[in-house]
Amino acid sequence: MPIEDLMWVEKYRPTELDDLVDQVAIKQRLGLLLRKKAELPHLLFAGPPGSGKTTTAMIIAKQLLGERWRDYTLSLNASDERGIDTVRHRIKTFARFADRVEGVPFRLVVLDEADETTADAQTALRRVMEENSELTRFILICNYSSGIIEPLQSRCAIFRFQRLDEASVTDHLKSIAKKEKLKSPGDAVFGAIYEASGGDLRQAINLMQAASASGELTSESVKAVSGASVKARVAEIVETAIGGDFEGARTEMVELTRVYGIPERDFLKFANEALGGMKVPDMAKAISILAEYDFRLVQGSQPELQLTAMLAQLSSLKRKAD
Repeated sequence: MPIEDLMWVEKYRPTELDDLVDQVAIKQRLGLLLRKKAELPHLLFAGPPGSGKTTTAMIIAKQLLGERWRDYTLSLNASDERGIDTVRHRIKTFARFADRVEGVPFRLVVLDEADETTADAQTALRRVMEENSELTRFILICNYSSGIIEPLQSRCAIFRFQRLDEASVTDHLKSIAKKEKLKSPGDAVFGAIYEASGGDLRQAINLMQAASASGELTSESVKAVSGASVKARVAEIVETAIGGDFEGARTEMVELTRVYGIPERDFLKFANEALGGMKVPDMAKAISILAEYDFRLVQGSQPELQLTAMLAQLSSLKRKAD
């Protein structure tokens, strides 16, 4: 059975711009650009996970290149192939190959998680984009545009995807549930899925599919699959760190960011909210620590390393108080 029939996130992935969930302004802007395919600029999609960035890139590839879009599209995940060798060999070789056919205006390189590439790789990529602009267009996808060097940003039309609101996600989940003939759950169930996914539509769909394996979607099954909500998990991690258990907090943080895919900036936002309800030895210092690491992430520092250092500083508050 094809993967599209096994995974709902693929089975119900939008194939047209109009089918994208929310992102009205982006759909309008891209629709205007796609009217003149040959004049399409390089694109930069920035925004939180599960907001439609990669899906939009796939839709563009199919609209631009037609049935041969797979042959003329190079898709890479920069978190796996982030070094300068990937740019110099795979991307450069693909981008400079001139083999235009009727109906294919140019080749397309889609670089997902582009903010994870090294500075040297981004500099090399800038040169490749400059040298091959007549043959190839690039779509750079990232969570934070601050992780992309300015020379690359200036060569792209930037589209900032917004986190999907609860109503948009809930409506989409209800539509899928109806098509899959699930026993009709109440609105509270969809609200729980949204809370657990943090607004990440991809994660929300995967969670709903896992929770409905028995054919029925209930609050209990959602809770069993997702465990505590994302906010509750972050609160537990912060409390563990402030309690002096740095190693325990770090282990939980890595699981939450790597396995469940919570964006690092969201982790900081939820941590700040959690602090308000805690007894902290030095609240002013704790808030100052969070603010410092939020700034570092905006500047493009390595996310997991920065969150680890933040937890270390929070755990040091306990030792100083003792």
